[in-house]
Amino acid sequence: MRNFSFLIFSISLMLSFTSGAELVDRIVAVVNSEIVLKSDFQNLKTKLSGSSMIDESLLDNTDIDSLAKDRNAQLNYLINEKLLDSEVKRLNLSVTMDRVQLEIKEMAKRNNISSEEVLAAVKAQGMDVAEYQDFLKNRIERQNLLEQEIISKIRVTEEDAFSEYLKKNPTSKNAVSEYKIAQILFRVKKDATPDSVLLKAQGVYNRLKRGEKFDDLAEQNSEDPNFSPGGLLGTFKSGEFSKEIEEAIKKIEVGDVTSVVHTRQGFHIFKLLDSKMIKDPHFEKQKPAITAQLVEKNFKRQLKIWLQSKRDESFLKINDTEKK
Repeated sequence: MRNFSFLIFSISLMLSFTSGAELVDRIVAVVNSEIVLKSDFQNLKTKLSGSSMIDESLLDNTDIDSLAKDRNAQLNYLINEKLLDSEVKRLNLSVTMDRVQLEIKEMAKRNNISSEEVLAAVKAQGMDVAEYQDFLKNRIERQNLLEQEIISKIRVTEEDAFSEYLKKNPTSKNAVSEYKIAQILFRVKKDATPDSVLLKAQGVYNRLKRGEKFDDLAEQNSEDPNFSPGGLLGTFKSGEFSKEIEEAIKKIEVGDVTSVVHTRQGFHIFKLLDSKMIKDPHFEKQKPAITAQLVEKNFKRQLKIWLQSKRDESFLKINDTEKK
């Protein structure tokens, strides 16, 4: 491969600089059996002028605006393209134009338009349809290559995502407690004193400790205006209670009752019907986006490493007299 590539490079140089011949194009670099021509720089600049058909994954520590001004960055971009194309051929990952047409149809379907309308939009942006199809072909081939070589090997665990989440939410917990509770409520009405209501609540609590059923005593004594059978209050996550209620609930096991708890609503006796740990709902909501960000970050890092390893393995010859 190295001898063959070097032979291409040498012959092409001789053809480009034949005495008396008009210089039409010039080889700037050879990457395995692929070549980078001077005209490739102009084609790249044309693409950059409209920010179209640029593979941003190949922008090495730069952006499109910077790429348009930096000859060295342009050369690196073009070499990276040739490295990918070389690997596509080596691994036999080339696709047919039928696959390109299918991609256009799928693109049209996602946007609820026809394939003809997609191509019309391409023309409206000043792009040649054949050039656009070649761009799609290259993109599909490179995506298949990167999926096989890099993307399929990226692993982002839930712990990775949660660690990233904690950077912006340092007080968050990976899981929170969820409690299902029932209550017997004793309200302090105008014709009663707090002490008398507390005494009544304490009496009911003593009956519960002697073994009487919570459901029956709730039915008989609870003054909850939204009373549900059995005194069911609902399911709540840690942090959704008042401090007094949560502290009391945390002290008991499922099936037990609290001692009398005083709040602004009155006096309560709570029964813990169920308790379990659930994932932090705020983290769960953000996890897909965080995971996607980490995958993209890891992809960029692994792509850079992969491209460098391919450069080290490949035949690479540069003869760019305009390089600064």
